[in-house]
Amino acid sequence: MQPFQIHRPSSVAEALAALRGAGEGKLLAGGQSLIPVMKLDLAEPTDLVSLAGIDALRGIRSEGGRVVIGAAVSHAEVEASPDVAAAIPALARLAGAIGDAQVRNRGTLGGSVAHADPAADYPAALVGLGATVVTDRREIGADSFFTGLFETALVEDEIVTAVSFPVPERAAYAKFPNPASKFAIVGVMVAATGQGVRVAVTGAGPSVFRVAEMESALADGFRPEALDGIAVSSDELFGDGDASAEYRAHLVGVMARRAVAECA
Repeated sequence: MQPFQIHRPSSVAEALAALRGAGEGKLLAGGQSLIPVMKLDLAEPTDLVSLAGIDALRGIRSEGGRVVIGAAVSHAEVEASPDVAAAIPALARLAGAIGDAQVRNRGTLGGSVAHADPAADYPAALVGLGATVVTDRREIGADSFFTGLFETALVEDEIVTAVSFPVPERAAYAKFPNPASKFAIVGVMVAATGQGVRVAVTGAGPSVFRVAEMESALADGFRPEALDGIAVSSDELFGDGDASAEYRAHLVGVMARRAVAECA
């Protein structure tokens, strides 16, 4: 790990100023993704701008049929939140199945969303629930936010401040986890919303994606059997030591059916 200077701002404005004044600055949230990369010298920032001391990035609140979660809220806090459990229990359960206790207590919603790991759980939650990512300067719909492998719509000095989740009629998340890391080999979020059914898949490919054929089938009849005969192509899916692309395609169907059954 190379030497760096750390900044501890108390506001988003101060964080932006520190980031823009750095030679090679990086935002530090929970550090569960950035610190391992730095240890391997795959990232060599001259400055780290910690977001831990910014109160405006914390807190969970319910408002107008939505649950708004601050970017600096940890996975453990999402899991334990009465507001999340009451409005979107699927999101609370998803957060409780991320990594291990250390990761859940240090990792943050905003950090995970901005990092956009292809095997992370939150991308499926955001896209499956039709969430909105709030930054220091705009709002970005989840369908437009995740753009590729570790890529998002964020510009270089943009800071995620919160994520706003609309409360669904019903929703569930089913994951086939890596036994060591608990990352999703395949994870599927299914949600029935006022705007229709959404099915979002993480872990299977370079970025989270929706399955339109499953969404249409479930709109006609929200039951696991509605997905019978629907196959996901393996052409653009990952194949690695955990699972082949063909097995991941099979798992998408299995996890989608489990999620629908859990919604019932």
